[in-house]
Amino acid sequence: MTAIAKIISLASFPVKGLSPHPWRTVDLECGETFPFDRQYAVENGPSGFDPASPTHISKMRFIVLARFAELARLQSAFDPETHTLSLYENGKLVCSGDLTKNEGCKAIEAFFDETMRDQLSGPAKVLHAAGHSFSDLSSKRVHLVNAETVRAVGKEMGMDLDPLRFRANLIVEGLPAFAELEWADKKISCGDVNFRFHKRTKRCAAVDVNPATAERDTKITNHLYNTHGHMDLGIYLEVLSDGTLNVGDVIEAH
Repeated sequence: MTAIAKIISLASFPVKGLSPHPWRTVDLECGETFPFDRQYAVENGPSGFDPASPTHISKMRFIVLARFAELARLQSAFDPETHTLSLYENGKLVCSGDLTKNEGCKAIEAFFDETMRDQLSGPAKVLHAAGHSFSDLSSKRVHLVNAETVRAVGKEMGMDLDPLRFRANLIVEGLPAFAELEWADKKISCGDVNFRFHKRTKRCAAVDVNPATAERDTKITNHLYNTHGHMDLGIYLEVLSDGTLNVGDVIEAH
């Protein structure tokens, strides 16, 4: 039986740990993730990352929600044309910098050094390497979350959960809750784009941060394990062919 889901959201996370950049349409390339996704990260003290020879490093070496819930108080805007990052708090611009220029990176670093000086392991540093994605995975993948799964877990917990907690590139609807976890042996496609199931997304403490309040107000991983016997919500997909995705497009798995 073919499973059919509609895309209701497309997003990249240009700076790891910060808020998403939304898309109405996005061009994907074989073997790549979303454009600009985790293209930058802010180092939490020296991590050993070498831009000349980039390798995967644990997310805990960066300023991320899993460790710093207060990041959710910041709203970020990223300009794909200029690579300018602007940070807002309560609607007020608090910092801005062109991440392709040393002075722009220094402005962002100084902001984190000042506002989080008692929590960081060392100086903040903006990191980037051509072609590298600071993903939680060592390989480039796209992350899909089923909105009905989020609703079902929220209902079980007696609260509404914002899908933004789960930091997906694609949010889909139209599937039964948790149906996407069974796509491992299915052919997955959306128009010209073909995907291959990579793995389930095992959740971490980042999902307990409320994106509206910046408070850790849930224990989602505990609930998933105690109720469903796993801590998985969402799946990673490998892009197998070039093509375009649009909000409203249909994804099929058969």
